[in-house]
Amino acid sequence: MKKDISKYVGQQIKHYRKLNKLTQKELGLRLGVKHNTISSYENGTNEPDQDILFALAEVFSISINDFFPDIENNNINNNTSFEFEYDFIPVPVSAGIPLNIDGMKMNDVEKIKIPDFIMGRYAKRRDIWIMKINGDSMNKVIPHGSLIAVKSSTLDDLKDNDIVVFSNGYEYSTKRFFNDKLNERIIFRPDSTELCFTDYTIPYKNAHELKIHGKVVTYIVNLD
Repeated sequence: MKKDISKYVGQQIKHYRKLNKLTQKELGLRLGVKHNTISSYENGTNEPDQDILFALAEVFSISINDFFPDIENNNINNNTSFEFEYDFIPVPVSAGIPLNIDGMKMNDVEKIKIPDFIMGRYAKRRDIWIMKINGDSMNKVIPHGSLIAVKSSTLDDLKDNDIVVFSNGYEYSTKRFFNDKLNERIIFRPDSTELCFTDYTIPYKNAHELKIHGKVVTYIVNLD
């Protein structure tokens, strides 16, 4: 099933490359990869990641969806589903100063369908849920308005520099995580082009309301 869609994507890349009269070497130069990498995409032995697919779509002036079969009318396998329904928390999570979000309950969820090619190796996992980012404190890596895919995690699952969704009381936010054991504190650090954002620090002794909701594993821009 995965092999079938990889081959289909490869055929589409080859089709649009030839349509644009580009050699594999020329396309590779545009993307910053070697020509044999393009060859591996086209023959289906190597699957391009999300960033490469968006770059290819930009080079070819097409939608990223043009690389994939119509889910309802595909000719690969009519019993194959190329999307999955994930839990969606409808309240935007702050990527700025942690916000007090009244009434937010992690169990009060909606549903959202996302194509497998967007989720990559996290596709169809039931421990993944979706939220929307609000703010610019993480805009070097996650732009405002992006959907984020969050893998349920605990404090023990994390390593320094992971991007997490956390709350302290009712203040929810998304930042990079650092465990400063020497000074006995947790640091949540912005990753922004704007210098106004600063660290949000919680001493161990004041962390009784701190909760790590999950680790951000990917993000989706302009999905709709």
